[in-house]
Amino acid sequence: MAQGMNSQQPVFRLEGVSKSYGSVTALRDITLSVNGNEYISVLGPSGSGKSVLLRVIAGFDVPDSGRVVLEGRDITDVPAHERGIGFVFQNFALFPHLTVFENVAFGLRNGKVPVAAPDVEQRVKDMISLVGLAGMEGRGVHQISGGQKQRVALARTLVMAPRLVLLDEPLGALDANLRHRMRNELRAIREKLGVTFMHVTGSETEALAMGDRVVVLDHGRIAQFARPDQVYGQPASPSVAHFLNRYNIFEGELSGKRFTGPFGMIDAASVTPADKPACAIRYDRMKVEEEGTPGEGPAISASFVASEYLGSSVMYFFEAADGRVIEVEHHLSLGQPQSFEPKRRYRLRWKPEDAIVFGRG
Repeated sequence: MAQGMNSQQPVFRLEGVSKSYGSVTALRDITLSVNGNEYISVLGPSGSGKSVLLRVIAGFDVPDSGRVVLEGRDITDVPAHERGIGFVFQNFALFPHLTVFENVAFGLRNGKVPVAAPDVEQRVKDMISLVGLAGMEGRGVHQISGGQKQRVALARTLVMAPRLVLLDEPLGALDANLRHRMRNELRAIREKLGVTFMHVTGSETEALAMGDRVVVLDHGRIAQFARPDQVYGQPASPSVAHFLNRYNIFEGELSGKRFTGPFGMIDAASVTPADKPACAIRYDRMKVEEEGTPGEGPAISASFVASEYLGSSVMYFFEAADGRVIEVEHHLSLGQPQSFEPKRRYRLRWKPEDAIVFGRG
């Protein structure tokens, strides 16, 4: 669990939630519990059920089975507008004919419970200030940037004082620099308000950077739900390791705690349960050596293809004998990058303890 949150009661939980559309099962027996004042990232590839999960929690879709419980109350059959849950859409869904102020005020002015005009005025001004848009109240949404539109959409949701805020790929429409800034701002806003956020994303970097805990979905099931450092350092399955885009994954055979792959045989200190045996090694745990260099530990021969400069690190791409691409990451804080000759064969080596072995040992 996220640090400092163990004593809190869950703000909401899902109990055995499943949802199908015709012959397609989008969610399969989802059970999870989320604490108050927590930022949850939901990660998974397209089609894994991320957006469906949010829609079921929000009340836009009703699950085929299972329960949705908010603050101890079963809301499975409660209409979306009566749940007290906020939803921020990827495309912002702002009213183009209204000003920034009127967009934020819309829910208060048109809600089921009347809000006095002076209260509307004050709450909207306070929220606009909180999201950093003070002075822009009178502008039309066509007169503001993408990042400012994102803030308006967030303010419109937060001004309703929701108990839970759902964000469906909220940074997907922004450029790279703005995405990075908005990550920090979303976390800061959430911390000021003390509201639980659940943030869906297809970006592993975004999920790990923002979440107090990360839900990894795989074909409608929860593959892992843990702190970012646990997901990154101890992926629960080969699929999770693959989603993280930080591991080279080798298939092979497992006998007891001995894994045999294209690099030979290694003894595993432990085996992570999985349906199929595999061995995962993080990109930055692999070292490149000249062919014939004596050394200990597993290694595989591969020819150099290309490199990619990423600012703080360099990625090297090698091709193994079976045609698969193996990636090696060098952090520039550890020294100058190496130079390799295209099509020349090298030895990629790692320590046995750095390998994560999956299977039924």
